[in-house]
Amino acid sequence: MEASPLGIRILGGLLIALGVGFLLHSFARFVVEGLGTPAPVAPPERLVVGGVYRHVRNPMYLAVGATIVGQALLLGQFGLLAYAAVFGVIAFGFVRLYEEPTLARQFGETYDAYRRAVPGWLPRLRPWSGAD
Repeated sequence: MEASPLGIRILGGLLIALGVGFLLHSFARFVVEGLGTPAPVAPPERLVVGGVYRHVRNPMYLAVGATIVGQALLLGQFGLLAYAAVFGVIAFGFVRLYEEPTLARQFGETYDAYRRAVPGWLPRLRPWSGAD
């Protein structure tokens, strides 16, 4: 196996670091703000809309995807990009078929307003304030 160029490996390491950082931040928001966990067996009691969730509704899935892509680049294992794509399709399906309907039932209009204001996958640059 031939090593990837240094710039590609650095980009991979950066994606891993950012992915892990955003994932840990997201987990912490669920505990502190939501009074629960990301696991469906112990869901949050409150809708989590603070921190990175002010920019994008699905930061955990994006963080995991970035980490997988980062590993592909860092290790020069470009087959992992296919794994990242499969993960993305599964995550998107899970969000659309399970998470969104569950959150809509649990949090009603509050979630609907949040969903209208904050994109699911492409982060908004300006954080949502809850008023726009």
